Amino acid sequence: RKAEKHLLFCEANDSINAYGVAGHRHTPEIEQGLGRLAGEAASVLFTPHLTPMSRGILSTIYVHLRRPVSQSELRALWQEFYADEYFVRLLPPDVWPHTRWVAGSNFCDINLKLDERTGLLVVCAAIDNIVKGAAGQAIQNMNLMFGFDEKTGLQQLPMMP
Repeated sequence: RKAEKHLLFCEANDSINAYGVAGHRHTPEIEQGLGRLAGEAASVLFTPHLTPMSRGILSTIYVHLRRPVSQSELRALWQEFYADEYFVRLLPPDVWPHTRWVAGSNFCDINLKLDERTGLLVVCAAIDNIVKGAAGQAIQNMNLMFGFDEKTGLQQLPMMP
């Protein structure tokens, strides 16, 4: 964290703004991860937004599909892909992630919908940027590296009442 004027609460409160537009520092690692998964180079445009809240990131991602596919096919593919991922919760259709639902947890809530008008897949995901975004992710990775159950030390209840 930097002591910069635009990050002070009195400057950020009651506002939201984009930063790192068309060149955010995390873009290369996102592309690297997606490229490994796809088995070919991936290109993304990632623009985060500064929101005056203690914790949480909500992402909306737009994906150009390479071929026509139905909403039900997409949903089935995502359900299969995340079936064994304890910390990824694919929400029911038309239930969109909220940052408060994941606050204080290692969960990633996610949903998707095909925009038939544009042919774009819209994906929304919410994480707690302190737990899933850094500390919890490190613990989860350490658990996997050392052969522990990946949930060890990460099953506390989220902070949502």
